[in-house]
Amino acid sequence: MSRIRALLVLALCVLAPQLFLSTSSSAQGIPQNIPRKELLILENPEGTIKNAGWFNIWAINAGSQSNGLQQAALDTLWYIDPESGLDGVWDNSLAADKPQYNADFTEMTAKLRKGIFWSDGVEFTADDVISTVMTQIKNPGMRFSAVLASNVASVDALDPYTVVFKLKKPNSRFHANFTVRWNAIWIMPKHVFEKVADPSKFDFNKPVSLGAYVLNSYDPDGKWYIWQLRDDWQRTTLARFGKPGPKYLAYVDPGPPDKRVIAQLNHELDVIHDIAPEGMFALAKQSKSTVAWFKGFPYGHPDPTLPAVIFNDQNEMFKNRDVRWALALLIDIKAVAMAAYRGAATISAIGVPPTGTHPATYHQPMEEWLKGFEIDTGKRTIKPYDPTVGKQIADLLRTSMGEQIPSDPKEIARAFGMGWWKPDPRVAQELLERAGYSRRNGAWLMPDGKPFTIRVMVEGDLRPVMTRAGTMIVQQWKQAGIDAKIDVAQGTLPTRRAAGDFDTFIGWSVETWGGHQDLSYFMDSWHSQFVAEPGKPQPARNWQRWASPALDKIIEQTRSVGFDDPKSIELGKDYVKLAVQEMPTIPLMAYNVFTAMDQTYWTGYPTSENPYTDPVPNWGNSRAMFVKLKPAN
Repeated sequence: MSRIRALLVLALCVLAPQLFLSTSSSAQGIPQNIPRKELLILENPEGTIKNAGWFNIWAINAGSQSNGLQQAALDTLWYIDPESGLDGVWDNSLAADKPQYNADFTEMTAKLRKGIFWSDGVEFTADDVISTVMTQIKNPGMRFSAVLASNVASVDALDPYTVVFKLKKPNSRFHANFTVRWNAIWIMPKHVFEKVADPSKFDFNKPVSLGAYVLNSYDPDGKWYIWQLRDDWQRTTLARFGKPGPKYLAYVDPGPPDKRVIAQLNHELDVIHDIAPEGMFALAKQSKSTVAWFKGFPYGHPDPTLPAVIFNDQNEMFKNRDVRWALALLIDIKAVAMAAYRGAATISAIGVPPTGTHPATYHQPMEEWLKGFEIDTGKRTIKPYDPTVGKQIADLLRTSMGEQIPSDPKEIARAFGMGWWKPDPRVAQELLERAGYSRRNGAWLMPDGKPFTIRVMVEGDLRPVMTRAGTMIVQQWKQAGIDAKIDVAQGTLPTRRAAGDFDTFIGWSVETWGGHQDLSYFMDSWHSQFVAEPGKPQPARNWQRWASPALDKIIEQTRSVGFDDPKSIELGKDYVKLAVQEMPTIPLMAYNVFTAMDQTYWTGYPTSENPYTDPVPNWGNSRAMFVKLKPAN
């Protein structure tokens, strides 16, 4: 063999595996018999799933719901898209029309679509809706048991396609429970669950699908899940918008951020859920086929969620608002924004994300109130709000990024936020001392004399931006003499969050519709009726387990006015004021998701120029992508 030929053979031996990986589906360990040109590979941000064979989304367990289950296989009555939607923001999905309420909002009627079928051939009817409600009411502890039991007096079918809910109290937002923004109360198949002795222990494996896809296979170790387009996809609600492009969907755990970037550079991962800003910058520079929500800085999609320091308010350490406020005043938000997002963050001092319609509805109108807000430490009264913090962040970035950073105050506020709280260790000390805490040899002690120790739970590599924010906050609290520690939860955070197994964590309990000013999406779930006892699973989304009679009153008043009524905005402002005064969580910033999409195999992803839905792949609304995606070749 000649030397040149030998070198060619050696080169082929080295390059062949890489060439194979770029054209097959085996790169993520998923079956190799699926043509890559028919397969869309998406990241499941929940990582490797501990209880991989669990598909019963209605029962709280360690299974996954972002493995394609809620995106591809499930359905419910309505959707509200955080962006423009396929045909407007509001979508009547399993319902044929918008919810119909009586005059005092004690009754809601849902008209259902005809001709929708489960994947096993059984028709979807009102019986499925009724079974979804009653099964969870009869089995306390299931995911939606509390909200349904506390709201529903009775639910009946007038005919196979008309459901009437009679409510225990007026609630003009009851439909929100069956309206997908990220998820919702998904409809369960009556003909399957009625045969189960204990629905809370049933794994629902193999799941019967109501969506356009059905489970093809999954990794018993929880690394990947594959969904296949139903042969009868025309008998699903997604068919109204056309045939989905991908025949197969693979939701995978691609590993830590660096491996996600490498996988996309090698065209082995079509949609990255989220990466650190540096990873996005690297892809933007090195990959000609990668697109993001924005073409340039800040790249990321601004989700209508509000990352915050979430206290476990049932913990004795955090029951006193003076302690919560003291911890807030020991945070320098500029350092947190730079650490988390390299400055590409939009800060918020109030409990509403600074995205969508909210800056004009809440942030700007509340600015004067925030400037005048005062805290009494017992020794003096101070005004903690600094309206210039957003500008300070912009000024920090301008030294290195120049003209990319706006100088117009309105554009600065839009990009980086308005104001936040001034770091003030002296005021924090006075608040802690009034709460009975003391400082000895530079370290803070609790009223019982034990060290003031706080665990800050983060997700590690699964959500690097939040992890870096938490790490910076821990450093700042340590510098103030608090024994603060990072608690890396990785894929167990959702389970521990629901169980209350944390002191604090970096995440969110505030989620809004985004394109709609109403705050009920999260605020209704903060009612004290949904707060679990210590040690019991907490229903979404009041992870801080905060109970407030004043907030209950605001929520109950909101339930008595229409979804689009301007009065709901005024009640939302009342909530904002109360949340500032009590500080049940410490709001930080909007959550900018650096979702990266590779166009090697698929085109038509949602972007700011074509905003038909949120690109983040674990959202239930992301099903809209499937009908818009087309093969690249």
